[in-house]
Amino acid sequence: MIDEVVLGLFRAPHSHTSENVVEISCHASSYIINRMLQILLQQGARLAKAGAFTLRAFVKGKMKLSQAEAVADLIASETQAAHQVAMRQLRGGVSQEIAALRQRLIDFAALVELELDFSEEDVAFADRRQLTALLHEILQTIERIKSTFALGNALKNGIVTVLAGRPNAGKSTLLNALLQEERAIVSPVAGTTRDTIEETLNIEGVAFRLIDTAGIREAGDQIEALGIQKTFDKVKNAAILLYVFDGGEQSAADLAADLEKLHHGNLQVVVVVNKMDLLAARSDLSAATLQLQAGGEGVTWVYTCAQSGEGLEALKTAIYDTAFTPAARQAVAGSDTLWCNTRHIEALSQAAAALQAALHCIGSGNSGELLALDLRQALHYLGTVSGEVSTEDLLESVFSRFCIGK
Repeated sequence: MIDEVVLGLFRAPHSHTSENVVEISCHASSYIINRMLQILLQQGARLAKAGAFTLRAFVKGKMKLSQAEAVADLIASETQAAHQVAMRQLRGGVSQEIAALRQRLIDFAALVELELDFSEEDVAFADRRQLTALLHEILQTIERIKSTFALGNALKNGIVTVLAGRPNAGKSTLLNALLQEERAIVSPVAGTTRDTIEETLNIEGVAFRLIDTAGIREAGDQIEALGIQKTFDKVKNAAILLYVFDGGEQSAADLAADLEKLHHGNLQVVVVVNKMDLLAARSDLSAATLQLQAGGEGVTWVYTCAQSGEGLEALKTAIYDTAFTPAARQAVAGSDTLWCNTRHIEALSQAAAALQAALHCIGSGNSGELLALDLRQALHYLGTVSGEVSTEDLLESVFSRFCIGK
């Protein structure tokens, strides 16, 4: 006697894998589970590999490859937004749209291939005007999908948000206050933070990857110099910069100089005027004067006191509003799929390049052999998205990310 269990029988084709499946539900004791596995293995069973069950579902045609990948994203989702993105991908609406367009392209490609068999007769079975219209339609669909990637990827993996500023501006105190835990060491000694500290903050169901960095100044030693260089490297890859301004000590000129060094094309900037109580007591600099002298068009301003917690809710709102423009909110609230898989985007980009080459062939009046080659390439890359075209290496790469139980 090992345990009292429940056996659940799922008859084909109504199981996840379309096969006959028995599930054993036992008590959550590591000893019981391991003992039962030993007995099953002795009776001829074998341990499943990562993703083995979802792979069987894909092979049996229960789902497209892109939907199978969405299962892994669904398991890994830790926020409402990431869950929503995975669920939309799992429904497979856009995958079905691509599959339908690909089938129409297959029909045209078959006619072009047929022309090659009658090359001496100089006949055209594929209407070039209709083919051109179809190629443009597929390219528009690809561009629409690619336009959702930045938002979908951010919702899936978290929006990179870097805290930067001068030493002792209160970056680490602010990080701790936002996280409501003592995550970073806080000290009155300037230059305490030498390396980056990364944590996740959930705001309204969206993950923001907060990265605390070393203070920007002339480095006192080699280690601090490396930390400051890391600050600039992190800002380069960030979506949002929270520039923390010391309201008690710092000048507007320092702020303007730092923003000029840190800013890059796609970076959204929020200036967090910390120690707002000390700024109010200064005779040389008011809030209005600070914004006027520092400039920074398009910059969002928030006033906080990280020690007391004043202004933190306003800061969270500013972070969320900076990340999500009205257009982005409409996309999240809408019904369209937000694509977040890098493999899909790379395959679609390669398909688009082949489709553009095919359009060039048609426009230039090139031979049918070149057009057929371009169409074959486009069909291949479109097929790898949904799984109509797959290789052992591709499937190994996709399903190795799954847990054993799926």
